[in-house]
Amino acid sequence: MNNISNEIPLIYLIAGEPSGDQLGARLMAALKHETKGEVRFAGIGGERMAAEGLVSLFPIHELAVMGLAEVLPHIPNILRRIKQTKVDVEEQRPSALVTIDSPGFSLKVSKGLKGKGIPLIHYVAPSVWAWKKKRAQKVSTYLDHLLTLLPFEPPYFEKHGLASTFVGHPVIEAEGAFTEIKREQLCSELGLSTEAPTLAVLPGSRRGEVAKLGPVFKETVALLAKSIPDLQCIIPTVSNVKSTVEALTCDWPVKVRVVEGVDGKHKAFRCANAALAASGTVALELAVDRVPTVIAYKVAPITAFIARLLIKIKFASLPNILLDREVQPERIQEDCTAEILARDIECLLLDGTRKQEQINSYGEVIKLLKCGDEMPSTKAAKTILAVIGQHSAL
Repeated sequence: MNNISNEIPLIYLIAGEPSGDQLGARLMAALKHETKGEVRFAGIGGERMAAEGLVSLFPIHELAVMGLAEVLPHIPNILRRIKQTKVDVEEQRPSALVTIDSPGFSLKVSKGLKGKGIPLIHYVAPSVWAWKKKRAQKVSTYLDHLLTLLPFEPPYFEKHGLASTFVGHPVIEAEGAFTEIKREQLCSELGLSTEAPTLAVLPGSRRGEVAKLGPVFKETVALLAKSIPDLQCIIPTVSNVKSTVEALTCDWPVKVRVVEGVDGKHKAFRCANAALAASGTVALELAVDRVPTVIAYKVAPITAFIARLLIKIKFASLPNILLDREVQPERIQEDCTAEILARDIECLLLDGTRKQEQINSYGEVIKLLKCGDEMPSTKAAKTILAVIGQHSAL
């Protein structure tokens, strides 16, 4: 029996990286709207969730680690944080636990709380369609509800008895950001020329990603500067890697502007003629903002070796996965070289046909990311409140 069933609901949220923090912040805002402010929050999150009122149990950057070789040194601390979080959830007795992505951490917390009388909801389905299909059955044994971002995901889990709801992908909530402001005004605000070609460079939101991709991206820009001497770069970043990115770009042979925060990112996208980005959610964000993009990624060799044994899909970029064709060029591991990346970016900057083909394909992607007329965060909030209502009625 939930001990606050007759009080303002307490929702415990866990986000383990910047993309989850953004998702969590939108969810918190939607929950406040749907309950007319009659909701409380506890858990783990970053600066965006803090802005919505969350006091994080510990800093989110402790969990923002990716890749087998990269995560190994952090395992003792992560295990300690899992134990600490489970204890905190049990003490708080929330109306629901909502874990957001970061399955390596959040699902271990959820599994440890099975049978404690707390509804366990996970937001962002594990990518069982890419690898480890058996995970669908495993998570179905302890989760109570799953919120998915992609339309083809629910059946993977529903066949194992886990109630699943496609809520739409949150990137569409930023569709058309800053379109009411002229590009010239935004470029001026960011200190960019409206005439010179502008490349958005996104080396990742984790320190490990920036360490791997930063030097390659730097060399790529140096090569581009030779063939496109008036090139300028805009680099959206997040607080936990901003200083690293600034140090990386301080001696680039082109004009560079580093911007921080969600608004800064979307302003940068509006100004950019093309983008070079680390693989991840940003590939979809760039698609929604109609920015022609080349996707790149590098991990430690042992991580790449294991990934190739396990991952069974053709593409890494979600726009490519959704359309089952290469819309955004992907340059992964050995193909992630300055020479290849510079050639690809040059094509997007100078070949209008290639650029327009990619933009046209983005329209198809956006249609697949929507679930009716409701915003994804609203759909997610309503689903979570419904689950809480069902549990309270038991």
